[in-house]
Amino acid sequence: MASIPSQSRPKSDPSNSISSEPVENKTAEKDLSWYLPLYKAAIRGDWESARRFFEIDPDAITAKITKTFDTVLLVAATGHSIHFLEKLVELMSPDALALANTGGDTALHVISGVGNIEAAKLLVKKNPDLPNKWNNVKQLPLHFAAMVGHRNMILCLLTITREEMEPKPFENEPGSMLMSSLITSGLYDVALHLLQRYPNLARGHPSPLIALAQKPSAFPSGSRLNCWQQLIYARVPAKLENFSDRQSGGDTENPADYSQVCVQMSCCSQFFGGNHSLSACQNLHIKLWKVIEILVPQIKHIRATKLMHHQALELIKCFCTEVISLDNKKASLILRKPFLLGVEFGIHELVEEIVESFPAAISFGDKENHVLFHLAVINRHENVFNLVYQMGKYTQFLSMFTDKSENNILHLAGNLAPKPKLNLVSGAALQMQRELQWFKEVEKYVLPPHKEVMNSKGKTPAMVFTEAHNELVKEGEKWMKETATSCTVAAALIATVVFAAAITVPGGNNSDSGIPIFSKEKGFIIFAISDAISLFSSLSSILMFLSILTSRYAEVDFLYALPKRLIIGLVTLFLSITFLMITFGVTIFLVFGHKKAWVLIPVAAMACLPITLFISLQFPLLVDMIKSTYSPGIFRKQSERILQ
Repeated sequence: MASIPSQSRPKSDPSNSISSEPVENKTAEKDLSWYLPLYKAAIRGDWESARRFFEIDPDAITAKITKTFDTVLLVAATGHSIHFLEKLVELMSPDALALANTGGDTALHVISGVGNIEAAKLLVKKNPDLPNKWNNVKQLPLHFAAMVGHRNMILCLLTITREEMEPKPFENEPGSMLMSSLITSGLYDVALHLLQRYPNLARGHPSPLIALAQKPSAFPSGSRLNCWQQLIYARVPAKLENFSDRQSGGDTENPADYSQVCVQMSCCSQFFGGNHSLSACQNLHIKLWKVIEILVPQIKHIRATKLMHHQALELIKCFCTEVISLDNKKASLILRKPFLLGVEFGIHELVEEIVESFPAAISFGDKENHVLFHLAVINRHENVFNLVYQMGKYTQFLSMFTDKSENNILHLAGNLAPKPKLNLVSGAALQMQRELQWFKEVEKYVLPPHKEVMNSKGKTPAMVFTEAHNELVKEGEKWMKETATSCTVAAALIATVVFAAAITVPGGNNSDSGIPIFSKEKGFIIFAISDAISLFSSLSSILMFLSILTSRYAEVDFLYALPKRLIIGLVTLFLSITFLMITFGVTIFLVFGHKKAWVLIPVAAMACLPITLFISLQFPLLVDMIKSTYSPGIFRKQSERILQ
């Protein structure tokens, strides 16, 4: 298209530049305000306004219309008007489609980030080499799609990005960047496909495994599932999906064949159906789960979560398999940071796999000389610390490792837990109990001479613990006393009520014999038993709460003594409230509902209200305390693997 002489350009406001009035001379370099109407038209997808602008200034098709040297195509690429792009691409040459901004980004880079597959087709159909254009930081359009997690765009670009070019997209830093972006975006299946096809991606530096080591949610240990979700998770079938091989057919140089080239890749082994090697029983099992998913959509999410966990675990195994084939120095360089990050984020699956594949990882330390179990204790990740049960003779030397401040592992256990981990436990008293449990557990693996050793500040582990937990002890004491005081008032009120009910029995006494009038009624026996149990349990509750109020509140008391008293107090208080309601219900029935059985229904329903409220408000605390005090605890063997 021939250019229009500069004399014909308008001098007036750029908003009027679409008109065909004559214009005065302009400098060779146009002011950006000249292109403002074109910029707005590209943003809005207004092709008619843009067309009129091009009639006035044909050079604007390839001009830099923003401060970052974006062309009108780059601006329009951020929009969603396919019609605008179609018309614009018709006017542009293949080379013009490859024009880049100051960052080296072409329009396909931008479109890949937006995820507009139809727009990508338009561009690549006219210039098939666009997917292979690098920007200034060595990124392809494929990298842009991976960074924002547009799966369909990624799968399309994978089919048309050339493997053999410099730099190679699936090797070294570009390959590591691509893998890291896929993992960060949660596309573990795509990352696994690439890693299986290009094993050298596992050897890149920095390692893509670093991105995976910062994704606790990608692993079972990082998922928070309730009871019913865990039940379904354990039973729902999930299998890894394998990608089909990259298509070898299709001529990327022939624009007419692009629609066949840019076919979305799909998983060849879909979860439901498509696998003729399955037995009839297995097919029936899969179809049954498919029906269940339709009826209960939440199950689909649980299955997707389980599949994600499988893919992440498989990724780790593939990474480790490739890395351990290198010499120790290179393997250490690749695995050190992911390993330490995995410990820091509490991903025991990653840590366990690396240690089993590369035993020397046990000696990896950070800048403070904190090794595996030091970091597990500092960050209070019991899942990682529990690997000590699988370490065999290594545990004998656990206390010999010290950091730069000469702290052994027991000193580190004496420090206060990080706030996020501390807040996972409700109540300062239970937080103190959890801290004591950690200290006592670590103490089991410390040799006797090292239990009293001093660090560089002249403090023993016990001194470190006392100093670090001084404020938590005070908060725990305050929490326990406030809880005990509140419950004492409730228990005393219940004791007063049921004691009075025992003296003034329902219906009164016979004036001659003094025997209760309803003594021969079956309901009266229930009344007497319930009233007695309520009285005894409320008095027991009062005594337990009084013992809490008068306790010495030493550190060690928070481990068993105080939690045990609070558990007994809450249980007896719950019993007293329950039997108080039974006593009240029977009394109402004896006095007002004699020979009227239907009276029991509303009375029983109303009596359940305070019991239900107590359970909903206090029962979770009671369960937490019982689990924390009497359950096997958070420290236990997790796997039968023997790690050396």
